[in-house]
Amino acid sequence: MAVSVHELELPEVDLNGLERDAALTVLADARRRHWLARTPLGYVLTHHEDVTAMLRDKRFLSALSLIPEMAGVDDEEFVESRGKSILSVDGEEHARLRRLVAPAFTPKAADRLRPFMREVVNGLVDNVVDAGRCELVEDICEPYPIPIICELLGAPKEDWKLFSNWATDIFRIFNNDLGNDLPRIKAASAELDAYVRAMIDERRATPADDLLSELIAVEQAGDRLDTDELVGLAEAVLMAGTDTTRNQLACSVALFCEHPDQWAMLADDPGLARRAVEETMRYLGAVRGTMRVAGEDVEYRGVRFPAGTLVAASFSSGNFDHDVWESPEHFDITKERTTPQLTFGSGIHFCLGASLARAELSEALPILARRMQDLHLDGPIEWKPPTVGIWGPARLPIRFRPGN
Repeated sequence: MAVSVHELELPEVDLNGLERDAALTVLADARRRHWLARTPLGYVLTHHEDVTAMLRDKRFLSALSLIPEMAGVDDEEFVESRGKSILSVDGEEHARLRRLVAPAFTPKAADRLRPFMREVVNGLVDNVVDAGRCELVEDICEPYPIPIICELLGAPKEDWKLFSNWATDIFRIFNNDLGNDLPRIKAASAELDAYVRAMIDERRATPADDLLSELIAVEQAGDRLDTDELVGLAEAVLMAGTDTTRNQLACSVALFCEHPDQWAMLADDPGLARRAVEETMRYLGAVRGTMRVAGEDVEYRGVRFPAGTLVAASFSSGNFDHDVWESPEHFDITKERTTPQLTFGSGIHFCLGASLARAELSEALPILARRMQDLHLDGPIEWKPPTVGIWGPARLPIRFRPGN
């Protein structure tokens, strides 16, 4: 008979305020002692196998809509809007939305944007390459994904800055300071909502070659997306395609600063880009975990998780699991690792923009490696607070030798 998770003697972990390396040490110790650990909010899974199993178990639901409640926010309108996002809904509603939008987010769809990605990143490098130094976050990482998302949605170049600001403010929902950030999040969401509704009206009258027109036209078995769903998906695309890519690109370059030999290898052989993306995301992922809530009583590995139990999936711990990774502490972009890294998640909430993010990173990294040679730090890295959900360097000053 399954034992309740609440009755188990488990290692206890509290990662609040811990920097990445300290958090990994705590999680590694817990992982050696048990496949499950107790946290102040609930429980955390630390093994790759268990993280994957939970994320693929439809009885565990997205906890994204619970963020306002956990932060003590009782704004009904805001709570309701969060609960309707494709990032937070489950069951048939989620399956329907994914089914309708999936064709727009295939690797083939992302590949069409690769020439534009190269154009954008080369343009950004042009602005700093002659100086032989830059602050990578501000000069390259922050502005890089926005033009691509705007190109995808069909927004004009003059509005890129608007989208960048909206993305920054909306993503504050993950910064663990919702009480203070809520006004800015709501204002950005309202402005984006109004902008996208105007775009939808325009595209319905005059379709264009962009994602929004595709989503308006998509229909399966007589089912179409309504305006509210289109607005929600546009926001999800903005969220999935900007802050994650910004932070992951900065994390990846910060990691290469510690491994200049592999940066040089990438410059010489851009064919290593795909492995470089997967290995940097495994070793230093911008998304370090996610939270699920048991939608019903769930039995797993002889343990019963009562309905309402919060369970975190630690991507960063699973990505260093010795049970599935050979020498996980060794960073190597030449190694073909057969086990998928966890930073994009798994299961029905696997990152909608994964193909786009992979394309963005695999185009940017070899261009940066070729044009910014002999890479090294030009001062200390300033990391974002560990409580930030989508994490990475806040400042990354680098020096380099200009390349071709």
